Amino acid sequence: MNALWLIIIGILVFIAAYATYGSWLAKEWGIDPSRKTPAHEINDGVDYVPAKPAVLLGHHFASIAGAGPINGPIQAAIFGWVPVLLWIVIGSIFFGGVHDFGSLFASIRHKGKSIGEVINTNMGHRGMQLFSVFAWLTLLLVVAAFTNIVASTFVSVPAAASTSLMFIALAVVFGYAVYRKGMNLTVGTIIGVVLLFTMVWVGNVFPLSLSLNTWIIILMVYIFIASTVPVWILLQPRDYLNSFLLYAMIAGAVVGIVIFRPEIQLAPVTAFNVNGQWMFPMLFVIVACGAISGFHSLVGSGTTSKQLDNEKDAKIIGYGAMLIEGVLAIIALITAAYVTQGELAELLKGGPVNVFSNGVGTFMSKFGIPFGIGKSFVALAVSAFALTTLDTATRLARFIFQEFFDKPDAAKQNPLTNMYVSTGITVLIGGYLASGGYARIWPIFGSANQLLAGLSLLAVAVWLKKTGKNYHMITVPMIFMIVVTLTALVFLIRTNFVAGNYILVIFPVALFILAIILAIEGYNILFGNKAVETKK
Repeated sequence: MNALWLIIIGILVFIAAYATYGSWLAKEWGIDPSRKTPAHEINDGVDYVPAKPAVLLGHHFASIAGAGPINGPIQAAIFGWVPVLLWIVIGSIFFGGVHDFGSLFASIRHKGKSIGEVINTNMGHRGMQLFSVFAWLTLLLVVAAFTNIVASTFVSVPAAASTSLMFIALAVVFGYAVYRKGMNLTVGTIIGVVLLFTMVWVGNVFPLSLSLNTWIIILMVYIFIASTVPVWILLQPRDYLNSFLLYAMIAGAVVGIVIFRPEIQLAPVTAFNVNGQWMFPMLFVIVACGAISGFHSLVGSGTTSKQLDNEKDAKIIGYGAMLIEGVLAIIALITAAYVTQGELAELLKGGPVNVFSNGVGTFMSKFGIPFGIGKSFVALAVSAFALTTLDTATRLARFIFQEFFDKPDAAKQNPLTNMYVSTGITVLIGGYLASGGYARIWPIFGSANQLLAGLSLLAVAVWLKKTGKNYHMITVPMIFMIVVTLTALVFLIRTNFVAGNYILVIFPVALFILAIILAIEGYNILFGNKAVETKK
């Protein structure tokens, strides 16, 4: 099997899905381009700020992509390339795309509030509190895991560190020039992209080497600042410019595959049980961001919905970004599938990003990019997106924390709703967990993240039912994801208990109980006799 067919068929299927299924979803849900969005209704200059579709797509895509669609397919390749490919394509179109589009749409119809607030309005305050605790715990795991990943990447690739720091400074200047000095976006983009790629070169010339703990402390300070400053000064411009790195990386990989036409070496299906890992449920937990990810619902209902300029943009940003991520996931799968098992095992010693960087660097070399430069560029791009995911997750955790303690009718504001207090608590706990190491956190994060997707679909389905809209396209993905991830959590609890890792048993047990209670609440509303509760 030639990898060229995988990427061509994948792209064509995604384009067809966007034009047909995506348009059908927009019609069924009643997307209204004439309706004013929360970004215009509230526009506080900090979190609610209208953004041009291209800018917001860049932010959303950069935030949801991270390292997830790269790590997952490469790790799941142990089951063979066919099940991974099928899950990426089917998952992106019928699971992840529906999940992301629905979450974003539900949020903009609830004043840009989080999925937790959607639950509060449609399922009651208790459901909202349970979901908020679940989502906040999941985001703590995201902050911890990505703090460790970014710090480790900066230690192993010092050029990525210096380049990332320069990106931050460039983004601030870009945001000030475009949003406060009125610089034309096209002109600013051309200048910004040229400077961005120049910084990639400068970063290679002047790498910055620091210890792991030093980087963790620096990153904790950075995410505290980045998640409290107005979105226009850093988050919007940085993610927008970073998205060009990702677009360039995807384009370079696709062109390289077209020229190279590598043959797939990996077996179509290896086994259903590989080293104690069963294809069900682990395939659907390991391949998260490339098919469906609960973190996407927090991004869509957290930062993205507050910046949406027009409701019609929800389709390209919510559904379209998920399909683009599916393309990235297929490329990641190819980088693991075109080498022999022995070569893959050797490359995996440097981690999934090493496999991906090596593969895309090889593809790029087929049209003249030196392998070393291509591989370094890919590693830099991936680390930039991991950093984007990190500070977006911190801002989202702050939103959820504030909403949890917010009592609009209270005579005195709870100090825990203060932006700096809620951010500080999140950063301190996330940083503490990060010091324990990435490998111990990731398995719990994977299960929690996918279970979050199931619960977010549940919230959207309840809201659609309440408003009289068609919600049946959500039913199958919702039930499947909840069953898959509850099963995975049971496996995880058992494994950690047998191994004596009792602290790591507590987290999945808490998540399991919270999810069961929420699932029962939602089931009774969707399929039972319980009336849909309306927030007063």
